[in-house]
Amino acid sequence: QVRLQESGPGLVKPSQTLSLTCTVSGGSITANYVYWTWIRQPPGKAMEWMGAISYRGTMYYNPSLRSRISISMDTSKNHFTLLMGSVTPEDTAVYYCARGSLETLHSQKINTADFDYWGQGTQVTVSS
Repeated sequence: QVRLQESGPGLVKPSQTLSLTCTVSGGSITANYVYWTWIRQPPGKAMEWMGAISYRGTMYYNPSLRSRISISMDTSKNHFTLLMGSVTPEDTAVYYCARGSLETLHSQKINTADFDYWGQGTQVTVSS
């Protein structure tokens, strides 16, 4: 059973960089044809596909966030990481990591069933 677990700070100050890590257990981060994904849900809003990194290490980003985010993976630790710079209060959200497929890249509307594994989500609040 594959499990994903997000970790990171719950509170970040405006203009700082947010760093979140998703640790994968029960399966390899380099398993074929999987795309490790970051999704967020601001309060009262729909889920937003932020970006993904493939099993080969190729990155894909939401164009609206491309200038501020970076996704990387560490195969020795079986985890992948999201960095987002210049955060503002509008970045306050629950952040999820999930395992997707080629078909889930650049999802305009998140269908949770399209991702076969999810982390439980972590609340990130941007506030001074």
